[in-house]
Amino acid sequence: MTLPAAQPTEISPGLVVQRIAPPLRLADFKLIAFDMDSTLISIECIDEIADAVGKKAEVAAITEATMRGEIADFKESLRRRVALLEGVPVAALQQVYDERLRLNPGARELVAAAKAAGLKVLLVSGGFSFFANRVKDRLGIDFARSNLLDEQDGRLTGRVVRQSWGDICDGAEKRRTLLEVASLLGISPAETIAVGDGANDLPMMGEAGLSVAYHAKPRVREQAQVAINDGGLDRLLEIAQPCIPPAG
Repeated sequence: MTLPAAQPTEISPGLVVQRIAPPLRLADFKLIAFDMDSTLISIECIDEIADAVGKKAEVAAITEATMRGEIADFKESLRRRVALLEGVPVAALQQVYDERLRLNPGARELVAAAKAAGLKVLLVSGGFSFFANRVKDRLGIDFARSNLLDEQDGRLTGRVVRQSWGDICDGAEKRRTLLEVASLLGISPAETIAVGDGANDLPMMGEAGLSVAYHAKPRVREQAQVAINDGGLDRLLEIAQPCIPPAG
């Protein structure tokens, strides 16, 4: 969605908009798509899995550079990081989910408000299905796409499983998934919202009618129409309101 350039405006502390004139109506959209790691949830799952084998610092450095856009090839970045997980017990994934994975503030409230306003909800992640499927069930999300870790004899092999749509959900696949689900629902990309924090979210955010950066990397904040820099995900409801009260 191409809009004229405009100066970013902080409409309230930690909430910045550009190229839009709030308030908007949430019900004017039909689909909201979320990244998972560091967006819907508070952690980068791959970094926490790596902690199980003492490689968190190495993996986290690659993750951070990728999210900032300094490593342009997300697929190669993910393969490098997943290779470092070879030999990790599959049980470590459940431990990460139970002990470290937390929903970000406002995630439950925003998803509930979107569903109440008639939107479908999509989780599309460069992270892993073990976590994405659980978050999907936990929040009542309609659709999810993510990467599947290969395992053998109860341990990770250091590889990603190829699925029917491809092998790795990168930025291009996130974009394609947003458009695919929109087509499935019979709606236009202008009727979608995309929420993310990293460089690999920019392709889908660029297609959406409303792009939202949540505690995001600088490059993402600069390009998004809404930047939530402080507070929870539900601050989007200050921009795309469940209902707009009548004037006067």
